[in-house]
Amino acid sequence: MNESRISLAHGNGGRYMRELIEQVFAHHLASPVLDVQADAVAIAPGDGELMITTDGFSVKPLEFPGGNIGSLAVHGTTNDLAVAGATPRFLSLNAFIEEGFSMATLERIIASLSESARQIGVQVAAGDTKVLPRGEGGGIYLATTGIGVRDPHIKLGLNEIKDGDQLLVSGPVGDHGIAVMLAREQFGLHGELLSDAASVLPFTRALLGMDSLRFMRDPTRGGLATVAHEIARATGFSIRLDQSAIPVRDPVQSVCEILGYDPMFLACEGRVVAVTGPDQADEALAVWQALPGGEQAAIAGSIQSGDGHVILNTSLGGERILEELEDDPLPRIC
Repeated sequence: MNESRISLAHGNGGRYMRELIEQVFAHHLASPVLDVQADAVAIAPGDGELMITTDGFSVKPLEFPGGNIGSLAVHGTTNDLAVAGATPRFLSLNAFIEEGFSMATLERIIASLSESARQIGVQVAAGDTKVLPRGEGGGIYLATTGIGVRDPHIKLGLNEIKDGDQLLVSGPVGDHGIAVMLAREQFGLHGELLSDAASVLPFTRALLGMDSLRFMRDPTRGGLATVAHEIARATGFSIRLDQSAIPVRDPVQSVCEILGYDPMFLACEGRVVAVTGPDQADEALAVWQALPGGEQAAIAGSIQSGDGHVILNTSLGGERILEELEDDPLPRIC
């Protein structure tokens, strides 16, 4: 057997599967609660409100500037908990691996996943491995479930948003979407732009003590504009975004101009959109800008009474309605 590649035997429940789990997954993900011989494990998050989220990850290429599918899975799942006001504690991990997949690549992905989890302080408590026949997968897919704990006094939600509130973004938008696209070297384009994939816990924790914090979301698929549409649908308010205030890196803007993309709709994997009362918006902005990586945080827009539209004040002094995203121009971003 070629031990440098995944075979169907690695998913049949026998010796090869046991060795794969022990030598790759358990080796990198070792934690006090991970028991690869148990069907279920007990976890004790402590006092607080238990929060749970789940997600799946399929990205091409699997490794891109600034991360890979392993680190992306950890950040994507724990960020969903973080913007809900929770502290991530545990993850489960399901790996769907295609026959013939490189063992060396698998090692890099799981090692990166492990390091990302360690940095955040979250433990992989359970998992499962499936091997798919050659040609039936994209190399590797990951599915994760995250468990966290939230202070029961924290009240965040779309129903908390009020007319006149301010909408903030923690950094430049569109980095992840364009970084992954450039890594594919499609359309003859290439570059050194890094994905923004990272934990947003420092940004969410920094705002949790503010009385007028209403809502937080990470603008992944569909980007900033899609979060704005989510708010508009749920509240009936109009969202007015200010193009000149929203940070967009020059490489992202250049690619968008060449290919006709709109950075307002591009995926981010390490940003937070927050809504605060107008009385604390400047304070929240200053807190974010003082954090590493938050130097370009901005007040991106405002919540207004209206007819539920998302309106962009353009840098040329005009305005246009941003319609909801219907087609995904960049498939398999996360």
